[in-house]
Amino acid sequence: MVELERTLSLWELTLMSVGIILGAGIYVILGEAAGLSGNYIWLSFIIAAVVALLTAFSYAELSSRFPKAGAEYVYVENSFGHRAAWLVSWLLLAGSVIGGATVAMGFAQYFSAIFNTPIILIALVMLVIIEIILIIGVQETAKITILFTAIEIAGLVVVIFVGLPYMGSVNYLEAAQGMKGVIEAGVLIFFGYLGFEGITRLAEETKNPEKNIPKAIMYSMIITTIIYILVGISAVSVVPWEDLSTAQAPLALVAERVLGEQSFRILSVIALFSTFNTALMMLLTGSRLIYGIAQQEAIPKVFTMVGKRFRTPWVAIISIVVAAMPFLFLGDLKTIANLTNFTIFAVFIAINASVIYFRYKKPITTGFKVPLHVGRFPVIPFFGMVTSIFMIANLTYNVLALGLLLIIIGFIVDMILNLKYK
Repeated sequence: MVELERTLSLWELTLMSVGIILGAGIYVILGEAAGLSGNYIWLSFIIAAVVALLTAFSYAELSSRFPKAGAEYVYVENSFGHRAAWLVSWLLLAGSVIGGATVAMGFAQYFSAIFNTPIILIALVMLVIIEIILIIGVQETAKITILFTAIEIAGLVVVIFVGLPYMGSVNYLEAAQGMKGVIEAGVLIFFGYLGFEGITRLAEETKNPEKNIPKAIMYSMIITTIIYILVGISAVSVVPWEDLSTAQAPLALVAERVLGEQSFRILSVIALFSTFNTALMMLLTGSRLIYGIAQQEAIPKVFTMVGKRFRTPWVAIISIVVAAMPFLFLGDLKTIANLTNFTIFAVFIAINASVIYFRYKKPITTGFKVPLHVGRFPVIPFFGMVTSIFMIANLTYNVLALGLLLIIIGFIVDMILNLKYK
């Protein structure tokens, strides 16, 4: 049987994680978030970062303990059994599919702003191109991701420097919809932190994954949080939050206000690289999750098929890209972004609970270990669970209803597959 090839280094992993995190949050949903938080957007970014970081510690420990492509499935199966592992994996796959579609729509919106093209058609073409890249190979994907990450960071640095002369010119404690809006914006912005957990699924293609994956998670979280906060402050300093909330390309609008019309096109082009990068990584890690679940015999073995020429799981790749396409037609960017958040918040609860379980049932002596504990009880994973529950509670009723429907469908699929308990 052909296996995946270990080629990814620490810096490649870190930059891939930075690339997937930066794209969606800033370029796609900044405007929506500004409409909720107003000039308090910097606090919304901090709220989202804290929630993500709490669980990032848990992912770092579990990835060090179980360096497998199945990642979350493996973590939860070893703590709470097959049924819980399947449900977590189902939600993650839904999140990858819906998230990939969401960012593809963001790409198409920026493309349309430049070239006046049909949004759905461009999003479909983008997904097909991503499918081809993923099949060609993980090293090729990594090279594209690193190049695009450098371009998107350059664009964000431009926005930060554009806003420097304007910083302090507005009241940063002005909230659009009070603290409730700030929190809701934090929930929405959390979508922009998705990605750090995905690199755990590249464990079987990473050199020394027990050490490199935890480091890459932490490095990427620190880098992106600093950039996010600076960009958020810069954006509301230059453009009133009311204008940002209605802008089709909010960051491009910030540059245009200072540098002129030509900069709008430049930032819009950079946003294309950024959103493409995020969708590419979401679907890459989602395909590896499918491969890993099939390795655990939780879904048909056909998904473990690896091409001899490119050494990539081509069946899993085609499946996840095709599954993303129907979600392009939902149209409501905010709803599908928050539905992705629902799936991740639910998974984060299980991941943090797994770390607590292992502390009492199967304590580790080597590898990365989450700091701060009272006796055996790990404090950070506990707060990771609490904050994830809090974030779910702040989602809208229609998103919660769709999330519940996803869970029900997951149970039905499990029954249809008639999987055996392990």
